[in-house]
Amino acid sequence: MKAVLCCASRLVLLVGLTAATIAPAVAQGAASQQPAVAPTSGVRAEFLNELKIQEDKFVSLAQAIPADKYTWRPAEGVRSISEVFLHVAAANYNLPHVFGVNPPAGFKLQGFDKSTTDKAKVIQSLQGAFAHMRQAVIDMPESAVEKQVDWFGAKNTYRGILLFILRHNAEHLGQAIAYARMNGIVPPWTAEQEAQQKKPR
Repeated sequence: MKAVLCCASRLVLLVGLTAATIAPAVAQGAASQQPAVAPTSGVRAEFLNELKIQEDKFVSLAQAIPADKYTWRPAEGVRSISEVFLHVAAANYNLPHVFGVNPPAGFKLQGFDKSTTDKAKVIQSLQGAFAHMRQAVIDMPESAVEKQVDWFGAKNTYRGILLFILRHNAEHLGQAIAYARMNGIVPPWTAEQEAQQKKPR
């Protein structure tokens, strides 16, 4: 009986020690799987600040343009309003693959800009694509910004590609602003500034 109790005591002790050993390891593993935190300084933080400004302007402009204008284009063979927005979304979904981040499941680059003219779906795509790009950069180690990759037949760094992404977005934001203006739509942030200037001081 003493032998049985002795073995039982040893088993309890062994389980306790094992649990004490495993618990910190499990906790450490769980901690390592925590979502990455957005940087507050450095190249990625600067990129993310600019990306947020661009996203806010794209989305507010897309919301301001009436749904029946989404198929409008300035000339035959030129992108329509919905196609400009979806082209930007497609790039922001696709370009993080350069950093080793795949697009969402089911995403197809070919023909994405013509996949819908529905205003709500276009805005949803814009928001989803900016969120995808943002998370890809948050997950990127700061040390990786100097990493070199093949880029259109030459070498470029991740930092250089981040600059390209901002430039590409800005180019098409300007295009979308021009489209809106041609349809008598003042960009919301400009309308807000003008309203502030008209207030008595």
